[in-house]
Amino acid sequence: MAPTLHSDALSRFGHALSDPTRTRILLALREAPGYPSELAEQIGVSRQILSNHLACLRGCGLVVAVPQGRRSRYELADRRIGHALADLLGLVLAVDPACCPTAADGCC
Repeated sequence: MAPTLHSDALSRFGHALSDPTRTRILLALREAPGYPSELAEQIGVSRQILSNHLACLRGCGLVVAVPQGRRSRYELADRRIGHALADLLGLVLAVDPACCPTAADGCC
């Protein structure tokens, strides 16, 4: 992969993580796939806000919608995204444990 493609890919991932709501969606989907109404309630946002963020995450190639009858279930586009999120979170907490003082309690 060319250096420009690498930077573009990382920029998309960074853009996705630059918003706390999108980050919470990705972390929720890391745990298990979910339906928009359930995700909105879990994260504490309206369905419209969640829908806008899911569209962004789909555009970044990080989540996919899996049709199930009239509904769509959302999940990470690749299981390695969940591993990358865990690794990134571990790195951030190792470099700056003060960024999330209650990480041991599962806040992050």
